[in-house]
Amino acid sequence: MAAIAAISLLSSCGGSEKSAELAFETVKVEKSVSAGQETDAPKCSVRIEVAAAKGDSTSAAKVINDALTHELFYMEGISLQQAADSFANKYTAEYTKNIVPLYREDRDDELKRAWYEYHYHVNSEIADRHDDVTVYKAVIDYYEGGAHGIQQELFFNFNNKTGQRITLSDIFVPGFEQQLCELLLQALIKQAGAEDADDLREKGYLYAMDMFATENFVLGSDDVTFVYNPYEIAPYAYGLVELTISKDDLKKIWK
Repeated sequence: MAAIAAISLLSSCGGSEKSAELAFETVKVEKSVSAGQETDAPKCSVRIEVAAAKGDSTSAAKVINDALTHELFYMEGISLQQAADSFANKYTAEYTKNIVPLYREDRDDELKRAWYEYHYHVNSEIADRHDDVTVYKAVIDYYEGGAHGIQQELFFNFNNKTGQRITLSDIFVPGFEQQLCELLLQALIKQAGAEDADDLREKGYLYAMDMFATENFVLGSDDVTFVYNPYEIAPYAYGLVELTISKDDLKKIWK
């Protein structure tokens, strides 16, 4: 079921300094179960293909993989490969236990068949490298019944030397939240073609919520891009919302 295919992803230069060298290998898992004995019965499929940092148990790679194990599969204390295997087994087992009995009741209703065609796919890539930062991108796509599936993009910025995930508190001064939220709000108003915050809400953004600074961001060489998945600040139909703010505009709160 599981396989590891090694790939070498070495750091590139950022500015005048060369990044700490960091390599990755691909962790793969594929598992599926059928909801019935008939050949056209719906299935639940799990497909995982993610990059795992290569290194020993005391290296930055271990810190990175521990973070990914937690963030992608909600597990602790095991390898990324073990977590992917465990997640696939648990997900398909829960489908068999909880969803298959419901399908059996609806088996003769062709209109409901598609509701039971479950999937959970996880893919990742190294989105960017600069200085001593590796930007890791994971895409999670799943369908669990209902009107449509969900796709999320998750970004993690890792320090190549320590393996630690870089958070907003690491790059901004204490008390940055209010000013950053104002910058993000203005960026969203401009991007949406709105006149002000009230007009923004009329367009469907920030319904029953205030602007917030997400930890789902891409730390670039000259800017920071904040990534909001569907439903976080906008309706599903609007898709992914990305707001990019230059470091020049952030200089008052930059460490």
